[in-house]
Amino acid sequence: MELDLKKFYKACNPSKTIVISNPVDRQYYIDFASVRGGKIIEELKENITFFSPNEPTCELFTGHIGCGKSTELLRLKAELEDDGYHVVYFESSQDLELSDVDIADVMLAIAHRVSESLDTLEKLELGEPQGLKKLLDEIAKVLQTDLEISAEASIPGLGEIKADKKDGVSVVALGIGKITAKAKDSPQLRNKLREHLKPRTTGILDAINGELLEPGIKKLKQRGKKGLVVIIDNLDRLENSQTSLTHNQAEYVFVERGEQLRQLKCHVVYTMPLSLRFSNDFTRLTQRFMSNPKVLPMVPVQQRDGSIHQQGMYLLKQMVMVRAYPYLLPEERLELSTKAFDSPETLERLCLISGGHVRELLMLLYDWIKKQRSLPLSRNILENVIKSRCNQMTLAITDDEWELLRQVAKNKQVRGDDGYRNLVHSRFVYEYSDGNGCWFDVNPLLAEAPEFTTF
Repeated sequence: MELDLKKFYKACNPSKTIVISNPVDRQYYIDFASVRGGKIIEELKENITFFSPNEPTCELFTGHIGCGKSTELLRLKAELEDDGYHVVYFESSQDLELSDVDIADVMLAIAHRVSESLDTLEKLELGEPQGLKKLLDEIAKVLQTDLEISAEASIPGLGEIKADKKDGVSVVALGIGKITAKAKDSPQLRNKLREHLKPRTTGILDAINGELLEPGIKKLKQRGKKGLVVIIDNLDRLENSQTSLTHNQAEYVFVERGEQLRQLKCHVVYTMPLSLRFSNDFTRLTQRFMSNPKVLPMVPVQQRDGSIHQQGMYLLKQMVMVRAYPYLLPEERLELSTKAFDSPETLERLCLISGGHVRELLMLLYDWIKKQRSLPLSRNILENVIKSRCNQMTLAITDDEWELLRQVAKNKQVRGDDGYRNLVHSRFVYEYSDGNGCWFDVNPLLAEAPEFTTF
């Protein structure tokens, strides 16, 4: 069976998130739960649907950037929708400048996306959101921004906007959308908006809960829905910039203002920076949210003792080969691996060097196909791609960090000081999970660098 190189290349695009609800995407999904230390998405779902179906819940979800969190959250969305929930999923990076985020920014983004989503439901009348409209008017005056609110056209129960609106978009969704878009692009506007909103955070929360979430849930249940779930993705990408002498941005948002994040009157799932697990404030974080963050670890390619993790390697190979032959059975795909690669050992080398980081694996494969442009893919070209990627990564590593990496390789542990946190944040160190708990190891790309092996 011939392999279409262009289709294979397109299917390996590392920037493409698999959307489980899309039948075309679903064929590429590989479930790694059996080797990742637990059924994390099932746990998140049960916390909402089984343990607290009628009470608001707030969950934190974390893991290395690129390890597959978005794919799993979209799977959670699809399963919750199948179970009768209305789910609002959005990527916070579309509304927020992630190098400069405050709690009010997050609240406005949530209000924007929930309002926008509820607007898509025909005749879902929530009543006049007077508090939110008043807030928009105040912000408009502060920012000298024309939100174009008038009586020229109206949406029943959701306010009035000009005729140049998009069909079905409420004054709340339109107004907040304009504000967040302008603030995202302008540090000056963000600072001005923040000064106005910071002392009003409690009032903003009350308005979102009382005028949007609670009436929205009531109307949804009248339509047979079980409730409302909001999933905020990409907050794990908050940068480590300092917001004060004692806290970086992630600590400020999730620890200092975490109490407010969990006051929304609906089910909420936030992605959280992995580095917070190693913060001195981690205990305060768990107290704020009344639960431990759910962690999505790497797909294991090796055991703690360095031996090959056979099941993890098998699933990674399936992740590669399903992109070549999505319509074949798993074993049939692997039998055709030499159509894509010059030997089975070459495919194994690709999976091992990725360290089980799914996006890293796809990035390597994507670059490899682009360089070679023919099949089967050769081991020599792969080694060139590996060397190039390794050289890029080593440019950012200091002598002190190389020593820390050697300690991680030796002890399989990470401590909570800034040096180790930076290694995790930079994806120089990966986290894995097995029957004995979590453990850590050096990114295999770095483990082959001369600087690492030179003591």
